[in-house]
Amino acid sequence: MDRSITSPTLLADLGGTNVRFALADTASTTPLLMDSVRRYRVKDFDTLADTIRQYFTDTGHTASQAIIAAAGRIANGETVKITNNPWAVSAHGLQLELGFDGVRLVNDFAAQGMSIPLLHNDQLQAVGKALPPEHDRKSSQTFVVMGPGTGLGVAGLLLRHGHWIVLETEGGHAGFAAHSAEDVEILHRLNARFGRVSNERMICGNGLVNLYLALADIAGQPAEEYTPEDITARATDGSDALCVRTVETLAGIFGSVAGDLVLSLGGWDGVYLTGGVLKILMPWLQSGGFRERFEAKGRFRDTMENVPTVAITHPEPGLLGAAALAVLEAGRNLPREA
Repeated sequence: MDRSITSPTLLADLGGTNVRFALADTASTTPLLMDSVRRYRVKDFDTLADTIRQYFTDTGHTASQAIIAAAGRIANGETVKITNNPWAVSAHGLQLELGFDGVRLVNDFAAQGMSIPLLHNDQLQAVGKALPPEHDRKSSQTFVVMGPGTGLGVAGLLLRHGHWIVLETEGGHAGFAAHSAEDVEILHRLNARFGRVSNERMICGNGLVNLYLALADIAGQPAEEYTPEDITARATDGSDALCVRTVETLAGIFGSVAGDLVLSLGGWDGVYLTGGVLKILMPWLQSGGFRERFEAKGRFRDTMENVPTVAITHPEPGLLGAAALAVLEAGRNLPREA
């Protein structure tokens, strides 16, 4: 990292399993300092503050401001109980405990969405035949940002009058809507296990296990005690047909949910896919089931066929988006913002 930066901003991307830290130079056209990125496992620390102290010790850096992107609903901009994670975080409490001048909490997928203005074409990969989204700063545009990790994140991204606005949501917890006979059978089984069934019960890492168990029961087959990694590994090498079917089914349901979000948010200008599990799923998203179910929206099929879906391949979109927010917090425009 360039040691001449006098007041970097600490960035954190906090999920259910890991927390990633980095520093931002808000005066730079490339504000995320990639050589400052470090990852820590949540289970190894009692609090976020302890983890930040460890990051500062490991890197020898400090910061006076912090942007914390957290996987959970931000209450009044002040507190968050992390989904699938034992930590609770208070912006004011963290500021006092660590002596920051300011701490801002944002939803993790709001941060992922804000990475998009800073991405380059070689950090995007089209899913399906539709062309990648284009950003027209002279008109109003609306995009969906979503993807699977420890849970399912969802955000809206609006381009208005040349400026980017992110919409924080908990859309991953919306109820699952069955679209096929198999979906109905899956829903019955997950409903018996969980009561209410959200989209996140299937479209995330542990969702692979939920789907695998449901499909095994539907097929009348004994289920193995597989982890998500076991399922994707056996699907990839083709050694277990039920694992292949599980990942194909997740890809199709993912497409249905992505299409529903376009209808719900008016995201006609495109869907950006991201999340920690996305890379593993990409071969199945490209194979056809994702786009077919994405486009299968009845009277809106013709419209949906022209809505692009594109995967973000940048290694740290959450931190990149937090860096974009840090630039805006500093009163500066984003490099590509009008």
